[in-house]
Amino acid sequence: MTELDLRLLRRTKEIAHESMERGNHPFGALLADKDGNVLMEQGNAFSEGGSAYHAETILLLKAAKTYSPEFLKSCTLYSNFEPCCMCTGALYWTNVGRLVFGATEKDLLKFTGDNEENPTFSLSSREVVSHGQKDIIIEGPVQDEAFLEEICRDHIGFWK
Repeated sequence: MTELDLRLLRRTKEIAHESMERGNHPFGALLADKDGNVLMEQGNAFSEGGSAYHAETILLLKAAKTYSPEFLKSCTLYSNFEPCCMCTGALYWTNVGRLVFGATEKDLLKFTGDNEENPTFSLSSREVVSHGQKDIIIEGPVQDEAFLEEICRDHIGFWK
């Protein structure tokens, strides 16, 4: 991951925290162009639509209405946590060419357990993409333990 990737991941952590402060789950995503310019940001919207209103899926559906598939191929989706299979599917179908995430789906499962608001899959985004026909670059998780702890902080105790 580049310094730019880490900076944009930090922003997703902030978006996630803002989402939590608004009564939603602590997830945040953003879409950046090939130069790292932020095009869209989205927090989780559980309070608006329940468990299916993941930050990544909402953002990607908005992006598909705004940008062409050709343009999205050169863009990167950033997310504080690895996107679930639904969100990875949205990434695939909207044609975004790159994903960068902070913490893994397995990391998330440690926090969510069997919480009915987030019945976390044990299915990585890499595995989902490997069954498709597109070459999507996936980078994550972050290797810096201190940064990983920052990303996970809002989830400690949240899912109890």
